[in-house]
Amino acid sequence: MPTDQHVVVLADLFRLLGDSTRLKIVLTCLEEPVSVSNIATINGLSNSLVSHHLRLLRAARVLKAERQGKLVFYSAADQHISDMLAGMLTHIDEPDEEH
Repeated sequence: MPTDQHVVVLADLFRLLGDSTRLKIVLTCLEEPVSVSNIATINGLSNSLVSHHLRLLRAARVLKAERQGKLVFYSAADQHISDMLAGMLTHIDEPDEEH
């Protein structure tokens, strides 16, 4: 059984991912590392807004950053994040057998 502290941390993580802009950013980074400017272009956002959300996502250990020269590339922090989101995407694509 999870502790109360685990529940609090998990609720904070889901709240962070509950923002559609942040969720789009994370989903953009699941397949391969993506630069800030490409994340912004793909999602129709400004670089500064993307950078703001990336700071929050890095602090929560959802995404990790890797510098390559002058560019910083972002990807899922670990396989748990990728697996959770892939599983949820599969879940919402399943037919609703109750209705």
